[in-house]
Amino acid sequence: MESSDSRLEEKKETVYARIRRDDYRPMKLKELAILMGIPKEQKEERSELREILEELTEEGKIRVDKRSRYKAAEKTKVRGIYRASLKGYGFVEAEGEKEDIYIPANQKNGAFEGDEVDVLLLDPAGAPASGKSREGRILKIRKRGTTRIVGTYEEKRHAKKGLVRPDDDRLLTEVVIPSGKTLGAADGDKVVVKLTSYGEDGKKPSGKIKEVFGHAGDPGVDVLSVVKAYDLPTEFSREALEEGKQKNKPISAEEKKGRRDLRETLTVTIDGEDAKDLDDAVSLTKEGENYKLGVHIADVSHYVKEGSALDKQALMRGTSVYLADRVIPMLPFSLSNGICSLNAGEERLTLSCLMTVDPRGIVVDHEIVPTLIKVDQRLSYTSVQKILEAQDEEEIKKYESLVPQLTLMQELSEIIRARRQQRGAIDFNLPESEILLDASGNPVDVRPAPRNAATRMIEDFMLLANETVAQDAYWRELPFLYRTHEPPTKEEARELTNLLHYFGYSMHVGDETLYPGEIQKLLKEAEGAPEETLIRQLALRTMKQARYTPENLGHFGIAANYYTHFTSPIRRYPDLIVHRILKENLAGTMDEARICHYEEILPEVAKETSQTERRAEAAERETEKLEKARFMQGHVGETYAGIISGITRWGLYVELPNTVEGLVHVANMTDDHYDYIEDSYEMVGMHTGKTYTLGQPVSICVLGADPKMRTIDFVLTGEEEK
Repeated sequence: MESSDSRLEEKKETVYARIRRDDYRPMKLKELAILMGIPKEQKEERSELREILEELTEEGKIRVDKRSRYKAAEKTKVRGIYRASLKGYGFVEAEGEKEDIYIPANQKNGAFEGDEVDVLLLDPAGAPASGKSREGRILKIRKRGTTRIVGTYEEKRHAKKGLVRPDDDRLLTEVVIPSGKTLGAADGDKVVVKLTSYGEDGKKPSGKIKEVFGHAGDPGVDVLSVVKAYDLPTEFSREALEEGKQKNKPISAEEKKGRRDLRETLTVTIDGEDAKDLDDAVSLTKEGENYKLGVHIADVSHYVKEGSALDKQALMRGTSVYLADRVIPMLPFSLSNGICSLNAGEERLTLSCLMTVDPRGIVVDHEIVPTLIKVDQRLSYTSVQKILEAQDEEEIKKYESLVPQLTLMQELSEIIRARRQQRGAIDFNLPESEILLDASGNPVDVRPAPRNAATRMIEDFMLLANETVAQDAYWRELPFLYRTHEPPTKEEARELTNLLHYFGYSMHVGDETLYPGEIQKLLKEAEGAPEETLIRQLALRTMKQARYTPENLGHFGIAANYYTHFTSPIRRYPDLIVHRILKENLAGTMDEARICHYEEILPEVAKETSQTERRAEAAERETEKLEKARFMQGHVGETYAGIISGITRWGLYVELPNTVEGLVHVANMTDDHYDYIEDSYEMVGMHTGKTYTLGQPVSICVLGADPKMRTIDFVLTGEEEK
């Protein structure tokens, strides 16, 4: 006899098949019942049908829209990472999905920032801003991404408990700290909290304080809050420190064996004045019409062996992190500032890429070889700029013996850059911010970081070495770690094209995507125009993020078929592992077992180092926003000229020449009621017709700045009307 459960499952399959059959149109319950042969008077049968439909919806097999119509789901359930917003709703970055999934505030089911979740896809409804996002409901939290928070402790003596207000406003709620779990924190202390509950059953989340690291407002504590929030490791293990100390000693005769001796080759380092970890040096001569360029990189892999305490710590960090008031290094200072730093006048072990470059900028021959060098002179970008661009007589006299080589370097640099541009490489040339702090750690100036002939020259040489090494490894079929930058999708390219149309620019998009040369032409066309910086930013936002992969997928941005990171093993783990692979191949030890070993570990190394790079970039951006807000606190009431760099429903973003960006909130645009016209990226006054567009010059007054929120508020004082 057939059980009732199996009968119900059979009915569910029949109902699902019926809905799938008419998948071209959604149906209401009564219409579906008629198609299923259930008359109106059979109320029990219709009630059962309703229950079946609810079950199928819960299982994600069908979808129901706002008009209570049922339709088979195209893809009903996906898995991804939840990203919270300041406004309560969020998005899920889903595996294999092109677009993020919009999660309304009432559908997040207790999810926190970074949680791994299962999402049921719903019909789009009320998705903010773009209107294009699909909507979803979080079904299950598979893994918590937020296990600790950083915030400010508030004592609640009468309640015999405390509260911690998170620095990350996306968490949107205080965390309760029960009595006995405060670790002695006082009112206003900055703390790290381990979450013990996530606010189940409508309660607030709770936790226990694991660390008290300062008082809100104390010097340096705000930056330290960012360090703690991103869980950046600031202390090395005792074993790693001891290893580093043991390695930091003069090079022995044994270590010099098997290396090409380049100590007599004229070699220089060119870095910023404050740099202490000098991991690249260059040499250049000319033989006939060809240039002999040497890029010499600190042989960090000689000191940091796979599986050692130093190696484990370096992989965990992934990269050095450069914050406004401190550097969090990938390796202990005994190595990064000691034996691995290419200090002038000291013998150093290096791995060199020796290239023969013809007058067209093509590498016609190369060698990758372990070397021994002694840097002749440490130069700064400022000094080289004074010599090559400013023709400063005092600086030229000071470095008289090096001027011929520097002039030759500039000559080769221009040839290499011209060739790179000829093949379509993109130079966004966007100014980075330079934040100057006083002795107490307070920001005293914010300005665009200098970019001159010296910085471009070193960049050209490093790019060429990275390309040459990547191509060498590819054709030798070595297991390898490439730096990959994939092209934008056709949809992303079309979106950029549509946006550029409003500025009078056009761009050709091919059958699949656009080519880097098209973006290069666009940037050239916009050069010198008032909207140049904005056009560069818009093009950059279309680009995908570069990442590390074991497969060679090319680098779209520099229009290179082969690219890797070889030139900074002191501060990037991928460069370190690239050095290991190259040296094993040169030593003849890259046998089948080692190939299998690298093929096994490289996918995970690529994933981990891409993630740690993102973490470092996010912390650096957050610190930059913090210091800019602190700086602008001292300039409230002052007036500046700026340019509209972004338009949203809530207002206009304006960027100042010093790289500071602030928001003119729509609530402070009091001369009219303004509507955001999404299709044309404009803000238009309902009564006056006054229009604000991207790239438009405006005059603003600084209304306020909030370092905790990382926000700067402006109010308009004048503008060029359109």
